[in-house]
Amino acid sequence: MTKMQKKNRENVSWGNFYKAVFALVLPMALQNLINVGVTAADVVMLGKVGEKVLSGASLAGQIQYIMVLFLFGLTSGATVLTAQYWGKGDRDTIEKILALGIKASICVTVFFTIAALTIPGLLMKIFTNDPAVIAEGVRYLRIVAFSYVMMGITQVYLYTMRSVERVVIATVVYLASLICNIILNSIFIFGLLGVPAMGIRGAALATLISRSLELFLVFLYAKFYNREICFRLSYLLHTDRLLIKDFLIYSIPVVLNEVMWGFGTSANTAILGHLGSAAVAANSVAQVARQLATVVSFGLSSATAIYLGKTIGEGKLELAKAYSRRFIVLSVVMGLAGGLLILLAIPVAVSVLSLTLQAKGYLKIMFCIMAYFVVAQAYNTTMVVGTFRSGGDTRFGLILDVSTMWGCSILFGALAAFVWKWSVPAVYVILMSDELIKVPITTLRYLQYRWLRNVTREEIS
Repeated sequence: MTKMQKKNRENVSWGNFYKAVFALVLPMALQNLINVGVTAADVVMLGKVGEKVLSGASLAGQIQYIMVLFLFGLTSGATVLTAQYWGKGDRDTIEKILALGIKASICVTVFFTIAALTIPGLLMKIFTNDPAVIAEGVRYLRIVAFSYVMMGITQVYLYTMRSVERVVIATVVYLASLICNIILNSIFIFGLLGVPAMGIRGAALATLISRSLELFLVFLYAKFYNREICFRLSYLLHTDRLLIKDFLIYSIPVVLNEVMWGFGTSANTAILGHLGSAAVAANSVAQVARQLATVVSFGLSSATAIYLGKTIGEGKLELAKAYSRRFIVLSVVMGLAGGLLILLAIPVAVSVLSLTLQAKGYLKIMFCIMAYFVVAQAYNTTMVVGTFRSGGDTRFGLILDVSTMWGCSILFGALAAFVWKWSVPAVYVILMSDELIKVPITTLRYLQYRWLRNVTREEIS
Protein backbone atom coordinates (compact mmCIF):
# COMPACT_ATOMS: atom_id res chain seq x y z
CA MET A 1 0.00 0.00 0.00
CA THR A 2 1.43 3.42 -0.96
CA LYS A 3 1.61 6.40 1.39
CA MET A 4 -1.04 8.15 -0.71
CA GLN A 5 -3.43 5.18 -0.37
CA LYS A 6 -2.90 5.09 3.40
CA LYS A 7 -3.58 8.82 3.59
CA ASN A 8 -6.78 8.44 1.57
CA ARG A 9 -8.01 5.70 3.92
CA GLU A 10 -7.21 7.79 6.98
CA ASN A 11 -9.17 10.72 5.53
CA VAL A 12 -12.34 8.69 4.98
CA SER A 13 -15.38 10.20 6.66
CA TRP A 14 -17.06 7.11 8.07
CA GLY A 15 -20.04 9.19 9.10
CA ASN A 16 -20.67 10.11 5.47
CA PHE A 17 -20.08 6.48 4.50
CA TYR A 18 -22.79 5.16 6.83
CA LYS A 19 -25.12 7.96 5.78
CA ALA A 20 -24.66 7.08 2.10
CA VAL A 21 -25.01 3.35 2.74
CA PHE A 22 -28.24 3.62 4.70
CA ALA A 23 -29.61 6.01 2.08
CA LEU A 24 -29.32 2.99 -0.23
CA VAL A 25 -30.27 0.25 2.25
CA LEU A 26 -33.49 1.65 3.68
CA PRO A 27 -35.37 2.19 0.38
CA MET A 28 -34.28 -1.23 -0.87
CA ALA A 29 -35.31 -2.87 2.40
CA LEU A 30 -38.69 -1.19 2.04
CA GLN A 31 -38.92 -2.53 -1.51
CA ASN A 32 -38.27 -6.06 -0.23
CA LEU A 33 -40.92 -5.59 2.44
CA ILE A 34 -43.40 -4.35 -0.18
CA ASN A 35 -42.76 -7.44 -2.31
CA VAL A 36 -43.50 -9.65 0.71
CA GLY A 37 -46.64 -7.58 1.28
CA VAL A 38 -47.90 -8.23 -2.27
CA THR A 39 -47.64 -11.98 -1.75
CA ALA A 40 -49.26 -11.79 1.68
CA ALA A 41 -52.18 -9.71 0.35
CA ASP A 42 -52.89 -12.22 -2.44
CA VAL A 43 -52.72 -15.15 -0.01
CA VAL A 44 -55.12 -13.54 2.48
CA MET A 45 -57.71 -12.48 -0.11
CA LEU A 46 -57.67 -15.60 -2.26
CA GLY A 47 -57.67 -17.73 0.89
CA LYS A 48 -61.11 -16.33 1.65
CA VAL A 49 -62.39 -17.49 -1.74
CA GLY A 50 -61.33 -21.11 -1.40
CA GLU A 51 -58.47 -23.55 -1.00
CA LYS A 52 -58.46 -24.59 -4.67
CA VAL A 53 -58.36 -20.97 -5.82
CA LEU A 54 -55.49 -20.14 -3.48
CA SER A 55 -53.56 -23.24 -4.53
CA GLY A 56 -54.13 -22.50 -8.22
CA ALA A 57 -52.83 -18.94 -7.98
CA SER A 58 -49.94 -19.99 -5.77
CA LEU A 59 -48.75 -22.73 -8.12
CA ALA A 60 -49.33 -20.59 -11.21
CA GLY A 61 -47.15 -18.00 -9.49
CA GLN A 62 -44.28 -20.48 -9.66
CA ILE A 63 -44.06 -19.74 -13.40
CA GLN A 64 -43.48 -16.08 -12.64
CA TYR A 65 -41.09 -17.03 -9.84
CA ILE A 66 -38.86 -18.95 -12.25
CA MET A 67 -39.03 -16.07 -14.72
CA VAL A 68 -38.03 -13.61 -11.99
CA LEU A 69 -34.98 -15.74 -11.21
CA PHE A 70 -33.83 -15.27 -14.81
CA LEU A 71 -34.59 -11.54 -14.66
CA PHE A 72 -32.73 -11.14 -11.37
CA GLY A 73 -29.72 -12.87 -12.86
CA LEU A 74 -29.75 -10.53 -15.86
CA THR A 75 -30.16 -7.41 -13.74
CA SER A 76 -27.48 -8.52 -11.28
CA GLY A 77 -25.08 -9.06 -14.16
CA ALA A 78 -25.93 -5.60 -15.44
CA THR A 79 -25.35 -4.18 -11.95
CA VAL A 80 -21.75 -5.44 -11.98
CA LEU A 81 -21.05 -3.33 -15.06
CA THR A 82 -23.34 -0.39 -14.32
CA ALA A 83 -22.00 0.33 -10.83
CA GLN A 84 -18.38 0.31 -12.01
CA TYR A 85 -19.09 2.48 -15.07
CA TRP A 86 -21.00 4.81 -12.74
CA GLY A 87 -17.88 5.17 -10.61
CA LYS A 88 -15.89 5.77 -13.77
CA GLY A 89 -18.37 8.47 -14.86
CA ASP A 90 -19.18 6.79 -18.20
CA ARG A 91 -22.91 7.50 -18.55
CA ASP A 92 -23.02 6.67 -22.25
CA THR A 93 -21.95 3.06 -21.61
CA ILE A 94 -24.51 2.78 -18.78
CA GLU A 95 -27.23 3.77 -21.26
CA LYS A 96 -26.02 1.01 -23.58
CA ILE A 97 -26.12 -1.49 -20.70
CA LEU A 98 -29.67 -0.36 -19.85
CA ALA A 99 -30.80 -0.95 -23.44
CA LEU A 100 -29.05 -4.32 -23.55
CA GLY A 101 -30.68 -5.38 -20.29
CA ILE A 102 -34.13 -4.38 -21.55
CA LYS A 103 -33.54 -6.29 -24.79
CA ALA A 104 -32.53 -9.40 -22.83
CA SER A 105 -35.52 -9.08 -20.48
CA ILE A 106 -37.93 -8.79 -23.41
CA CYS A 107 -36.54 -12.02 -24.90
CA VAL A 108 -36.95 -13.86 -21.58
CA THR A 109 -40.42 -12.54 -20.75
CA VAL A 110 -41.79 -13.09 -24.28
CA PHE A 111 -40.76 -16.74 -24.00
CA PHE A 112 -42.59 -17.13 -20.66
CA THR A 113 -45.60 -15.20 -21.98
CA ILE A 114 -45.97 -17.48 -25.01
CA ALA A 115 -45.59 -20.58 -22.82
CA ALA A 116 -48.19 -19.37 -20.30
CA LEU A 117 -50.69 -18.54 -23.05
CA THR A 118 -50.23 -21.64 -25.22
CA ILE A 119 -49.58 -24.47 -22.73
CA PRO A 120 -50.91 -23.26 -19.35
CA GLY A 121 -52.39 -26.64 -18.47
CA LEU A 122 -49.14 -28.45 -19.15
CA LEU A 123 -47.23 -25.95 -17.01
CA MET A 124 -49.66 -26.41 -14.13
CA LYS A 125 -49.31 -30.21 -14.33
CA ILE A 126 -45.65 -29.79 -13.43
CA PHE A 127 -46.73 -28.68 -9.96
CA THR A 128 -49.98 -30.56 -9.31
CA ASN A 129 -52.24 -33.37 -10.52
CA ASP A 130 -55.43 -31.90 -9.03
CA PRO A 131 -57.78 -31.04 -11.97
CA ALA A 132 -59.59 -28.33 -10.00
CA VAL A 133 -56.33 -26.61 -9.02
CA ILE A 134 -55.04 -26.88 -12.60
CA ALA A 135 -58.24 -25.31 -13.94
CA GLU A 136 -57.96 -22.35 -11.54
CA GLY A 137 -54.27 -21.91 -12.37
CA VAL A 138 -55.00 -21.86 -16.11
CA ARG A 139 -57.59 -19.10 -15.60
CA TYR A 140 -54.99 -17.09 -13.69
CA LEU A 141 -52.16 -17.61 -16.19
CA ARG A 142 -54.20 -16.62 -19.25
CA ILE A 143 -54.62 -13.13 -17.82
CA VAL A 144 -51.48 -12.52 -15.78
CA ALA A 145 -49.20 -13.66 -18.64
CA PHE A 146 -49.80 -10.32 -20.39
CA SER A 147 -48.01 -8.58 -17.50
CA TYR A 148 -44.72 -10.46 -17.90
CA VAL A 149 -43.09 -8.24 -20.53
CA MET A 150 -44.07 -5.08 -18.65
CA MET A 151 -42.67 -6.54 -15.45
CA GLY A 152 -39.36 -7.37 -17.14
CA ILE A 153 -38.87 -3.90 -18.59
CA THR A 154 -39.77 -2.24 -15.29
CA GLN A 155 -37.43 -4.45 -13.26
CA VAL A 156 -34.42 -3.87 -15.53
CA TYR A 157 -34.96 -0.11 -15.58
CA LEU A 158 -35.41 0.22 -11.82
CA TYR A 159 -32.43 -2.05 -11.06
CA THR A 160 -30.28 0.06 -13.36
CA MET A 161 -31.42 3.17 -11.52
CA ARG A 162 -30.50 1.48 -8.24
CA SER A 163 -27.02 0.80 -9.62
CA VAL A 164 -26.50 4.53 -10.14
CA GLU A 165 -27.77 5.30 -6.62
CA ARG A 166 -31.29 6.31 -7.67
CA VAL A 167 -33.17 3.97 -5.31
CA VAL A 168 -36.17 6.03 -4.22
CA ILE A 169 -37.95 5.79 -7.58
CA ALA A 170 -38.21 1.99 -7.24
CA THR A 171 -39.74 2.37 -3.78
CA VAL A 172 -42.31 4.86 -5.08
CA VAL A 173 -43.22 2.66 -8.07
CA TYR A 174 -43.58 -0.56 -6.09
CA LEU A 175 -45.48 1.10 -3.24
CA ALA A 176 -47.96 2.58 -5.73
CA SER A 177 -48.27 -0.87 -7.32
CA LEU A 178 -48.91 -2.51 -3.93
CA ILE A 179 -51.66 -0.05 -3.04
CA CYS A 180 -53.21 -0.43 -6.49
CA ASN A 181 -53.04 -4.23 -6.26
CA ILE A 182 -54.68 -4.39 -2.82
CA ILE A 183 -57.53 -2.06 -3.84
CA LEU A 184 -58.20 -3.78 -7.17
CA ASN A 185 -57.90 -7.24 -5.59
CA SER A 186 -60.66 -6.32 -3.17
CA ILE A 187 -62.88 -4.98 -5.95
CA PHE A 188 -62.36 -7.68 -8.56
CA ILE A 189 -62.06 -10.78 -6.35
CA PHE A 190 -65.07 -10.09 -4.12
CA GLY A 191 -67.17 -7.98 -6.52
CA LEU A 192 -67.24 -4.62 -4.72
CA LEU A 193 -68.61 -1.30 -6.08
CA GLY A 194 -71.00 -3.07 -8.42
CA VAL A 195 -68.28 -5.07 -10.17
CA PRO A 196 -69.11 -8.78 -10.57
CA ALA A 197 -67.05 -11.12 -8.35
CA MET A 198 -64.31 -12.62 -10.52
CA GLY A 199 -62.42 -14.79 -8.03
CA ILE A 200 -59.02 -15.84 -9.31
CA ARG A 201 -59.51 -13.94 -12.57
CA GLY A 202 -59.94 -10.81 -10.50
CA ALA A 203 -56.60 -11.35 -8.80
CA ALA A 204 -54.91 -11.83 -12.18
CA LEU A 205 -56.56 -8.71 -13.61
CA ALA A 206 -55.52 -6.67 -10.56
CA THR A 207 -51.93 -7.85 -11.05
CA LEU A 208 -52.02 -6.96 -14.76
CA ILE A 209 -53.28 -3.44 -14.07
CA SER A 210 -50.74 -2.97 -11.28
CA ARG A 211 -47.88 -3.99 -13.61
CA SER A 212 -49.24 -1.56 -16.20
CA LEU A 213 -49.16 1.19 -13.58
CA GLU A 214 -45.54 0.34 -12.76
CA LEU A 215 -44.48 0.65 -16.38
CA PHE A 216 -46.44 3.89 -16.79
CA LEU A 217 -44.73 5.45 -13.75
CA VAL A 218 -41.33 4.32 -15.05
CA PHE A 219 -42.14 5.91 -18.43
CA LEU A 220 -43.07 9.20 -16.76
CA TYR A 221 -39.86 9.17 -14.71
CA ALA A 222 -37.69 8.33 -17.71
CA LYS A 223 -39.37 10.86 -19.99
CA PHE A 224 -39.81 13.88 -17.77
CA TYR A 225 -37.54 13.55 -14.74
CA ASN A 226 -34.42 11.47 -15.35
CA ARG A 227 -31.85 13.56 -17.22
CA GLU A 228 -28.74 11.57 -16.23
CA ILE A 229 -29.34 8.08 -17.62
CA CYS A 230 -31.61 8.08 -20.67
CA PHE A 231 -33.20 5.22 -22.56
CA ARG A 232 -32.20 5.44 -26.23
CA LEU A 233 -33.96 3.41 -28.91
CA SER A 234 -30.81 3.41 -31.05
CA TYR A 235 -28.94 1.51 -28.34
CA LEU A 236 -31.80 -1.00 -28.10
CA LEU A 237 -31.48 -1.75 -31.81
CA HIS A 238 -27.67 -1.86 -31.89
CA THR A 239 -25.29 -2.86 -29.10
CA ASP A 240 -21.49 -3.09 -29.11
CA ARG A 241 -20.24 -6.69 -29.35
CA LEU A 242 -17.66 -6.24 -26.59
CA LEU A 243 -20.36 -4.98 -24.26
CA ILE A 244 -22.57 -7.94 -25.10
CA LYS A 245 -19.64 -10.23 -24.30
CA ASP A 246 -19.05 -8.54 -20.94
CA PHE A 247 -22.78 -8.63 -20.16
CA LEU A 248 -23.01 -12.36 -20.85
CA ILE A 249 -19.79 -13.15 -18.93
CA TYR A 250 -21.16 -11.58 -15.74
CA SER A 251 -24.88 -12.33 -16.22
CA ILE A 252 -24.96 -16.00 -17.21
CA PRO A 253 -23.29 -17.29 -14.00
CA VAL A 254 -25.71 -15.21 -11.93
CA VAL A 255 -28.71 -16.47 -13.92
CA LEU A 256 -27.59 -20.07 -13.36
CA ASN A 257 -26.82 -19.28 -9.71
CA GLU A 258 -30.30 -17.85 -9.07
CA VAL A 259 -32.06 -20.67 -10.92
CA MET A 260 -30.14 -23.38 -9.06
CA TRP A 261 -30.76 -21.59 -5.76
CA GLY A 262 -34.47 -21.28 -6.56
CA PHE A 263 -34.74 -24.95 -7.48
CA GLY A 264 -32.85 -25.78 -4.30
CA THR A 265 -35.39 -23.88 -2.21
CA SER A 266 -38.19 -25.76 -4.00
CA ALA A 267 -36.38 -29.05 -3.32
CA ASN A 268 -36.29 -28.26 0.40
CA THR A 269 -40.03 -27.60 0.33
CA ALA A 270 -40.64 -30.85 -1.57
CA ILE A 271 -38.63 -32.89 0.94
CA LEU A 272 -40.53 -31.42 3.88
CA GLY A 273 -43.77 -31.86 1.93
CA HIS A 274 -43.34 -35.63 2.19
CA LEU A 275 -42.94 -35.50 5.96
CA GLY A 276 -46.53 -34.55 6.77
CA SER A 277 -48.84 -31.56 6.78
CA ALA A 278 -47.58 -30.39 10.17
CA ALA A 279 -44.05 -30.02 8.81
CA VAL A 280 -45.34 -28.20 5.72
CA ALA A 281 -47.42 -25.75 7.76
CA ALA A 282 -44.60 -25.00 10.20
CA ASN A 283 -42.08 -24.52 7.39
CA SER A 284 -44.44 -22.16 5.55
CA VAL A 285 -44.57 -19.89 8.59
CA ALA A 286 -40.82 -20.17 9.17
CA GLN A 287 -40.10 -19.11 5.58
CA VAL A 288 -42.31 -16.03 5.93
CA ALA A 289 -40.47 -15.18 9.15
CA ARG A 290 -37.15 -15.56 7.31
CA GLN A 291 -38.30 -13.23 4.54
CA LEU A 292 -39.35 -10.57 7.04
CA ALA A 293 -36.16 -10.93 9.10
CA THR A 294 -33.88 -10.55 6.09
CA VAL A 295 -35.43 -7.60 4.23
CA VAL A 296 -32.75 -5.26 5.61
CA SER A 297 -29.93 -7.76 5.11
CA PHE A 298 -30.86 -8.28 1.46
CA GLY A 299 -31.06 -4.51 1.04
CA LEU A 300 -27.57 -4.29 2.52
CA SER A 301 -26.19 -6.85 0.03
CA SER A 302 -27.57 -4.83 -2.89
CA ALA A 303 -26.15 -1.63 -1.41
CA THR A 304 -22.77 -3.36 -1.02
CA ALA A 305 -22.69 -4.30 -4.72
CA ILE A 306 -23.57 -0.76 -5.76
CA TYR A 307 -21.26 1.10 -3.38
CA LEU A 308 -18.23 -1.13 -3.81
CA GLY A 309 -18.78 -1.36 -7.57
CA LYS A 310 -18.75 2.42 -7.82
CA THR A 311 -15.60 2.65 -5.68
CA ILE A 312 -13.82 0.01 -7.80
CA GLY A 313 -14.88 1.83 -10.98
CA GLU A 314 -13.29 4.97 -9.57
CA GLY A 315 -10.02 3.02 -9.28
CA LYS A 316 -9.92 3.25 -5.46
CA LEU A 317 -9.15 -0.40 -4.76
CA GLU A 318 -7.64 0.05 -1.29
CA LEU A 319 -10.63 2.12 -0.28
CA ALA A 320 -12.89 -0.65 -1.57
CA LYS A 321 -11.12 -3.07 0.78
CA ALA A 322 -11.72 -0.73 3.72
CA TYR A 323 -15.38 -0.28 2.81
CA SER A 324 -15.86 -4.05 2.37
CA ARG A 325 -14.73 -4.68 5.96
CA ARG A 326 -17.36 -2.24 7.22
CA PHE A 327 -20.01 -4.00 5.16
CA ILE A 328 -19.02 -7.30 6.80
CA VAL A 329 -19.59 -5.80 10.25
CA LEU A 330 -22.94 -4.37 9.15
CA SER A 331 -24.01 -7.75 7.73
CA VAL A 332 -23.34 -9.49 11.04
CA VAL A 333 -25.20 -6.80 12.98
CA MET A 334 -28.20 -6.99 10.62
CA GLY A 335 -28.15 -10.78 10.78
CA LEU A 336 -28.12 -10.82 14.58
CA ALA A 337 -31.00 -8.34 14.63
CA GLY A 338 -32.98 -10.56 12.26
CA GLY A 339 -32.22 -13.66 14.31
CA LEU A 340 -33.32 -11.93 17.51
CA LEU A 341 -36.53 -10.83 15.80
CA ILE A 342 -37.35 -14.43 14.92
CA LEU A 343 -36.71 -15.64 18.48
CA LEU A 344 -38.97 -12.90 19.89
CA ALA A 345 -41.69 -13.88 17.42
CA ILE A 346 -41.91 -17.49 18.65
CA PRO A 347 -44.53 -16.96 21.40
CA VAL A 348 -46.57 -14.66 19.16
CA ALA A 349 -46.62 -17.11 16.24
CA VAL A 350 -47.50 -20.07 18.48
CA SER A 351 -50.37 -18.25 20.17
CA VAL A 352 -51.87 -16.51 17.12
CA LEU A 353 -51.73 -19.21 14.45
CA SER A 354 -54.31 -22.00 14.32
CA LEU A 355 -51.94 -24.95 14.10
CA THR A 356 -51.99 -28.44 15.55
CA LEU A 357 -49.91 -29.15 18.64
CA GLN A 358 -47.44 -31.11 16.51
CA ALA A 359 -47.09 -28.23 14.03
CA LYS A 360 -46.58 -25.77 16.88
CA GLY A 361 -43.84 -27.99 18.27
CA TYR A 362 -42.13 -28.08 14.89
CA LEU A 363 -42.59 -24.31 14.54
CA LYS A 364 -40.71 -23.56 17.78
CA ILE A 365 -37.77 -25.70 16.68
CA MET A 366 -37.76 -24.30 13.14
CA PHE A 367 -37.78 -20.72 14.42
CA CYS A 368 -34.75 -21.47 16.61
CA ILE A 369 -32.94 -23.01 13.65
CA MET A 370 -33.95 -20.11 11.39
CA ALA A 371 -32.62 -17.62 13.97
CA TYR A 372 -29.01 -18.67 13.42
CA PHE A 373 -29.64 -19.42 9.73
CA VAL A 374 -30.47 -15.77 8.95
CA VAL A 375 -27.25 -14.58 10.64
CA ALA A 376 -25.16 -16.80 8.36
CA GLN A 377 -27.33 -15.91 5.37
CA ALA A 378 -26.90 -12.18 5.97
CA TYR A 379 -23.11 -12.61 6.07
CA ASN A 380 -22.94 -14.87 3.00
CA THR A 381 -25.36 -12.80 0.93
CA THR A 382 -23.42 -9.60 1.61
CA MET A 383 -20.25 -11.43 0.58
CA VAL A 384 -21.50 -13.25 -2.53
CA VAL A 385 -24.24 -10.96 -3.89
CA GLY A 386 -22.63 -7.75 -2.67
CA THR A 387 -18.85 -7.85 -2.29
CA PHE A 388 -17.86 -10.51 -4.83
CA ARG A 389 -20.24 -9.41 -7.57
CA SER A 390 -19.14 -5.78 -7.18
CA GLY A 391 -15.78 -6.84 -8.64
CA GLY A 392 -17.21 -9.11 -11.31
CA ASP A 393 -16.69 -12.38 -9.38
CA THR A 394 -20.02 -13.95 -10.36
CA ARG A 395 -18.96 -17.55 -11.03
CA PHE A 396 -17.90 -18.23 -7.45
CA GLY A 397 -21.45 -17.85 -6.15
CA LEU A 398 -22.69 -20.41 -8.68
CA ILE A 399 -20.06 -22.96 -7.66
CA LEU A 400 -20.68 -22.28 -3.97
CA ASP A 401 -24.46 -22.71 -4.09
CA VAL A 402 -24.40 -25.83 -6.26
CA SER A 403 -21.81 -27.53 -4.05
CA THR A 404 -23.20 -26.59 -0.63
CA MET A 405 -26.92 -26.87 -1.43
CA TRP A 406 -27.13 -29.72 -3.91
CA GLY A 407 -23.97 -31.51 -2.84
CA CYS A 408 -24.52 -31.20 0.90
CA SER A 409 -27.74 -29.93 2.52
CA ILE A 410 -30.27 -31.17 -0.06
CA LEU A 411 -28.50 -34.48 -0.69
CA PHE A 412 -28.07 -35.39 2.97
CA GLY A 413 -31.44 -33.87 3.89
CA ALA A 414 -33.13 -36.20 1.40
CA LEU A 415 -31.16 -39.17 2.73
CA ALA A 416 -32.10 -38.26 6.30
CA ALA A 417 -35.77 -37.96 5.38
CA PHE A 418 -36.29 -40.95 3.08
CA VAL A 419 -33.48 -43.42 3.79
CA TRP A 420 -32.44 -42.91 7.40
CA LYS A 421 -36.01 -41.92 8.46
CA TRP A 422 -34.83 -39.21 10.86
CA SER A 423 -37.19 -36.87 12.68
CA VAL A 424 -38.51 -33.65 11.11
CA PRO A 425 -36.33 -31.37 13.30
CA ALA A 426 -33.19 -33.36 12.40
CA VAL A 427 -34.01 -33.21 8.69
CA TYR A 428 -34.68 -29.48 8.97
CA VAL A 429 -31.30 -28.86 10.62
CA ILE A 430 -29.58 -30.57 7.69
CA LEU A 431 -31.64 -28.73 5.06
CA MET A 432 -30.76 -25.42 6.68
CA SER A 433 -27.06 -26.22 7.07
CA ASP A 434 -25.82 -24.86 3.73
CA GLU A 435 -25.44 -21.27 4.95
CA LEU A 436 -23.26 -22.40 7.86
CA ILE A 437 -21.08 -24.44 5.51
CA LYS A 438 -20.62 -21.39 3.29
CA VAL A 439 -19.26 -19.10 6.03
CA PRO A 440 -15.61 -20.33 6.13
CA ILE A 441 -15.55 -20.72 2.33
CA THR A 442 -16.76 -17.17 1.64
CA THR A 443 -14.38 -15.81 4.29
CA LEU A 444 -11.41 -17.49 2.62
CA ARG A 445 -12.50 -16.20 -0.79
CA TYR A 446 -12.80 -12.69 0.60
CA LEU A 447 -9.32 -12.72 2.14
CA GLN A 448 -7.78 -13.78 -1.19
CA TYR A 449 -9.13 -10.56 -2.82
CA ARG A 450 -9.61 -12.30 -6.17
CA TRP A 451 -12.96 -10.53 -6.39
CA LEU A 452 -11.36 -7.08 -6.41
CA ARG A 453 -11.19 -6.25 -10.14
CA ASN A 454 -12.04 -3.28 -12.32
CA VAL A 455 -14.00 -4.77 -15.24
CA THR A 456 -14.68 -1.56 -17.19
CA ARG A 457 -13.24 -0.94 -20.63
CA GLU A 458 -11.52 2.26 -21.71
CA GLU A 459 -13.86 2.80 -24.63
CA ILE A 460 -17.14 1.23 -25.77
CA SER A 461 -18.01 2.18 -29.34
